[in-house]
Parts: sequence; structure tokens; C-alpha cells
Amino acid sequence: QVQLVEYGGGLVQTGGSLRLSCAASGGTYVMGWFRHAPGKERDFVAAISRDGGYMHYADSVKDRFTISRDNVKNTVYLQMSSLKPEDTAVYYCAAARDVVTVKPTLYHSWGQGTQVTVSA
Repeated sequence: QVQLVEYGGGLVQTGGSLRLSCAASGGTYVMGWFRHAPGKERDFVAAISRDGGYMHYADSVKDRFTISRDNVKNTVYLQMSSLKPEDTAVYYCAAARDVVTVKPTLYHSWGQGTQVTVSA
């Protein structure tokens, strides 16, 4: 079972940037980022293939967020730029075995989450 730990959340002003990190142990997997805002469902944000060659983004973050990974460090990153108040949420990284997917049910391991708050 893979262990996931997120880092890097915090408070930032509108238009600012943050980089989230997710340290993984226990293998190399497809990795995804999701977010959960109060009163809303958990939403897919971005995902990356095992070798880092394929990425997929939600329309709401495309051209603002970048997912990447360093398999030597077993770490996945989410670089967030041009942040908006609607990006405020708890962000979770997750691991999946097979293909890049937006479906949270196909991710078998989850981190504890890190809070991102974007002030207006």
C-alpha cells in the first residue's frame, strides 16, 4: 500500500502562486490531484502518468496549474498559478494503478490533504 503525504498548502492572495508536493512511498503509480471545497463534491484537478509523459487537467485549471513528477524523489507536484478564490479547497493527492483517470473511485490511496486558501 502506498503512503502519500502532501505539503505546501497555505494562504495566498488572488493572482498568486503555490506549489503543492506529494511524497509517495511504496511504488510508482499514476498520480492525481483532487480538491474538496466546503459544500461541494470532491473534484478532479489533474493527473499524470507513471512516466510523466501524459498529463490531464480539469478545464477549470487548464493553463493555470501544472502537474509534474520526479520519480527519483518519488514526489508529485502541482504548481498553481493565477489563483482565484474559487480554487480554495483542501487538496488531496491520490494514486491509481493503471491509467490516468478523473474518477476518484479508481484511485486506491489518498493523502491526508492540505488546505489552500485564496483570499480575494
